[in-house]
Amino acid sequence: MSLALILFAGMSFSQVNSAELSIDKEVHDYGTIQKGADGDCYFTITNTGDSPLIISNAKGSCNCTVPSWPKEPIAPGKSAKMKVTYGTDRVGPINKSVTITSNAVNAPTKVVRIRGTVKGNPSMEKAKVGPKAG
Repeated sequence: MSLALILFAGMSFSQVNSAELSIDKEVHDYGTIQKGADGDCYFTITNTGDSPLIISNAKGSCNCTVPSWPKEPIAPGKSAKMKVTYGTDRVGPINKSVTITSNAVNAPTKVVRIRGTVKGNPSMEKAKVGPKAG
């Protein structure tokens, strides 16, 4: 009987050693921001598992969306921030994604999104037209 208990306990422990990824939000909404504004936002990644979480890659859906992810393993129960920089040099809607690849058993590939709208600077637009002749 005790041998069966030891075998069962051994199987239980081997199933527990795994990293799990949890993110504080699925989407970051910039709302409406001005052209040339700070395009940085942050996602908090937490390891809710029992082994170190390793983010092997994070890739933006275009060159205008650049993630900077934690390169060191995230210990169980700890968190780290991933910075995403969106290039606000283009006017229009923002609807981009970042794909995170990790060793997490619950989400080896996780996609987060950024959205919002970049508006042109009205004073700059008037400056391009020039003063009215009078």
